[in-house]
Amino acid sequence: MFERPASGERAVLVQLDLNQGLLEERLSELRLLVESAGASVEGVVSGRRARPDPALFAGRGKVDEIGETLRACDADLVVFCHALSPGQQRNLERALQCRVVDRTALILDIFALRARSHEGKLQVELAQLEHLSTRLVRGWTHLERQKGGIGLRGPGETQLETDRRLLGLRVKTLKERLAKMRKQRHTRRKGRARGEVLSVSLVGYTNAGKSTLFNALTKAGAYAADQLFATLDTTSRRLYVGDAGNVVISDTVGFIRDLPHALVAAFQATLEETAAADVLLHVVDSASEDRDAQIEAVNQVLREIGAGDVPQIMVYNKIDLTRAPAAVKRDECGNISSVFLSATKGQGLTLLRSALAETAHDVAIVERAASQEFRDQQFEQL
Repeated sequence: MFERPASGERAVLVQLDLNQGLLEERLSELRLLVESAGASVEGVVSGRRARPDPALFAGRGKVDEIGETLRACDADLVVFCHALSPGQQRNLERALQCRVVDRTALILDIFALRARSHEGKLQVELAQLEHLSTRLVRGWTHLERQKGGIGLRGPGETQLETDRRLLGLRVKTLKERLAKMRKQRHTRRKGRARGEVLSVSLVGYTNAGKSTLFNALTKAGAYAADQLFATLDTTSRRLYVGDAGNVVISDTVGFIRDLPHALVAAFQATLEETAAADVLLHVVDSASEDRDAQIEAVNQVLREIGAGDVPQIMVYNKIDLTRAPAAVKRDECGNISSVFLSATKGQGLTLLRSALAETAHDVAIVERAASQEFRDQQFEQL
């Protein structure tokens, strides 16, 4: 096992062109991810391949180049902008004699750094264990010490089998705890539904400014920073929007392209808050050149979690950087489709509150009409 330095690590990034497109944006995002994890980027190795090498992903010649860059930069970590198989990761670590991390493990590491609530920590631990279970060699004996050890190992059972069994028990325990929290969350949502309060969830690409907007609207003081995945834990607040009364607005975890499936599964309880919302405020970094791809990445995750059909209002944030005016745009039916604002400068916040009030009013009308139709049908059946 390679030791993780106490001080910041020095990383070499590896990105290969496998015809997936957006190479500069992906590399820039990887750099931000590495820096968010507390490491410094000392070098970049790039190349082009028709398909990944089964054993080393990058091929022998490229691995030699990575080794030379490692030595030249005096780096101690290699980060791939791709998902590596367990075999590829082990082979690369043997060849390079240093820790090798893929994009999935890097995102999981950042989530572990950011998790603050008890539920958030449990979700991250579950995602990490399920990801690392495929890479298990001999790294889980600390779980045996936590359980006491004596009497746990069966006759003839190998250390690896013991570690796998203990890992499985821990995963089962985490899933049971999260299922209980999921049930509690469902109960709270039912209570809000009975109160006929509009439920609004902020969604968007990581670092689009969701928490900053949430704080600007609610004065909640939620953690906000110019870094990837600053928010992991869902925070909900009531927001008064004038004649329409109150709405409940929730700040949720940011999304990213190719979000690891282990994270989507582990954060199911949190992401259900998004799927159960009446309307989504899809926050977009309007100053990003990659915004169209980021919008599609968010919509892809929303489809995965069953929130693809929830109505959206696009919120184009950071207009102070693009010098666009605060504005509201409507679709061909006259419904609000997008709001342009700056959460940090406060520009356009009044427009967004008005948009939420109008939406709450429209939803209330639809719900009353549906309720009346139901009562009429019941009356006809009598």
